[in-house]
Order: sequence, then structure tokens, then C-alpha cells
Amino acid sequence: MLTFVSRKEDVSEKFFSIIKSEMSLIEIEFEQQASSNVQVIDYLGDYLRVSGGKRLRPALCVLSHHCISGGKVSESLIKMATVMEMLHTATLVHDDIIDNAEKRRNRPSVNARFGNQTAVLMGDWLYMKAFEVSLKERNLEILDILTNVTRKMTEGELIQLTTIGRIDISEEEYFDILRRKTAYLFSACCEIGAILAGADDSAKVALREYGMNLGIAFQLTDDLLDFSSSDEVLGKSAGADLIEGKVTLPLILLLEKKPEFAEKLKIIMYDGNYDRISREEILRELEESGAIEKARKQANDFAEKAKKNLELLLNSEYRSTLEAICLYMVKRIK
Repeated sequence: MLTFVSRKEDVSEKFFSIIKSEMSLIEIEFEQQASSNVQVIDYLGDYLRVSGGKRLRPALCVLSHHCISGGKVSESLIKMATVMEMLHTATLVHDDIIDNAEKRRNRPSVNARFGNQTAVLMGDWLYMKAFEVSLKERNLEILDILTNVTRKMTEGELIQLTTIGRIDISEEEYFDILRRKTAYLFSACCEIGAILAGADDSAKVALREYGMNLGIAFQLTDDLLDFSSSDEVLGKSAGADLIEGKVTLPLILLLEKKPEFAEKLKIIMYDGNYDRISREEILRELEESGAIEKARKQANDFAEKAKKNLELLLNSEYRSTLEAICLYMVKRIK
């Protein structure tokens, strides 16, 4: 039986104690950067910031940096780690509009609370503010990465829109969207941390690939949790992907074994709820067909690849933390 680890076991408490002071500085920087003399922006920025989140992406930036620097902290590191969280927050705001999501991190989403028009503009403002902060660093290599990852994320969202309601989405299409929407940002966080630490090319590539593989493992696990978890644990509506017309890897694998099950999935998409076909029935089919186990194995494989990417780096408490995060990501499902 598929079970899940509660997100109350906070990843920040579990792994980020060695960068506690850096994470505090990032929180202060986020508050400063998200503030504005425009009252509505200041209010919305504060609403988004206090909504919390694991702050995983800025933490990956800091840990990757420290793997190379040995723990040296700079103003540029704090600013760029904050930029990564701002970009992530902007994508969540826009994603929630597209998905008509009502909850995010157990609070009303910005679009649900303040309306789509306000949410669109706030997401745009966060993107622009992130790039404004980045430009002040005068680092073309970093700007190239940020421009590329922002484009990839937007392309991922657009590509996904073309697949909404499609039952015949392939694994190749699924992974392409996953990389663009999630993994490229993980990868950019790690690579930018390495660049700021003055890493050589081999170390930059190692951390870039680590982030990519970790991001894939993270999203695969999240897609599994969407079937098995609860609203409270996820901080948003559980089972929402299918209702929104998104077919993720577990369902792709199920349909390879039982193509006739497609009709039931279409009913859920059409109804926009699980009244006629329950989540429990889908989960049972996923487990009995072996789709859950196969998807979980793929998540584990990518986590192992991420861990292997770190072998090039010197042993340190920072590298050990990055390795431990790989295992935690997939062990959210037992």
C-alpha cells in the first residue's frame, strides 16, 4: 500500500541547520526585495512571503556554493539565492491562475484571494524584480542561465496546455514538460551557486546535472503524492492534476497495461471531480498494475543519479547534505 511522509517533517529543519544563518539572511532579503512603495505590491509581496514554503531552491544554491567555497558567505550569494526563490514564487502564482487553484501552502492562493488580474500582475512584478536584482550583479553567465531557465519554464507551461485533457500523452512528452517546469530551475540554482563560488567547469557541470536529476526525482515524487496524499499534507488540493486534465507518469504507465481504463480517466476530466470514479479506485488500479512501483523506481533512479553527480566534489558536510536531500526526496513516499 502506498503511504506518504507528512510534510510536517520540515525539510528545512531536517537538512538546512548547517546553513541556518544564510537562510535567515535570505528571508530578510526576500522581505526587502518584495517590498514596494506601491501599497498593493507591498501587501501582496508580504502575503506571498509569509505563506512560507520549504525554501529548497535557495538552499540548494547556498549548499552548492558552499561545496566549492567551504562555507564562505557573500552578499552576492544571498541576493542570488533570494532571486531563485522569487522566480519560483512567480511561477507558482502564474501556475495557480492557469490551474484555477484555490489553495497554496494551506492558504488561499493569490488568484483565489485577490483575483486573476491582480495575480497575473504580481507574478509579472516578481519576475521583473528578480531580474532587476540579478542585473546589478553584472554577471553575464548568470544572466544567461536565468534567461534560459525562465524561457524553459514558460515553454513548459505552454507545452503542457497543449496536452490538457489528452489521454495519449507519451513518457517523452511528460518528461519534457517536467524538466522545463521544474528541473531546469533546480539545475540553475545549483549551477549559479557554483559559479558564485568560482567553481571550475567540471564542478559547475556536476552541480548543474545534480540539480537536474534531483528536480526530476522531486517532481516524480510529487506526482505520486498527488494520488496518495491529502489536502493538508500537500498544502493544496490532492488529486488535482487529473481533474485539471493532466496525465502524469503513474497514469501513463497504467494505461500501457490497461488502455481500457482511459474511459474512466476521461469521465473524471469531464466531470472535474471524483464523484463517479473515486481516487481510491484509481490508486488501487495503479498499485495492482505495478504503475506506482515503476514510477517510484524511476524517482529513485534519478535520485541516485543526482547523488552520483556529487562524487566529483570534495567530501564535506555540505556535499553530505546534498546527498541526504536526494534520499529524502524519494522517501517522502514509503
